[in-house]
Amino acid sequence: MPHHKDHEKLEAIKEAIKSSEKLTQEQKSNALAHIEEWYKEDKAFGSLIEALVEKFAELEPILAELGLV
Repeated sequence: MPHHKDHEKLEAIKEAIKSSEKLTQEQKSNALAHIEEWYKEDKAFGSLIEALVEKFAELEPILAELGLV
C-alpha cells in the first residue's frame, strides 16, 4: 500500500467501524473493503468520506464522532 498523508485518520475510521455496535458484520466488511479499495487507488481523503456517507449512511454518526463530517 502506498504511504498516505491521511493514514492515521484512515486507521481511526477503520477502528471505529470495527468497534461499532450499530453496524452489522456485513456493513463493517463492506465499508472496510471500500476503504481498502480507495486507499489502494490513492484517492483524495475528502472523496472517501463523501463516498462512505453516500454508500453507508450508518457511518455518518461514526465519522461525525471522529470530527470528519
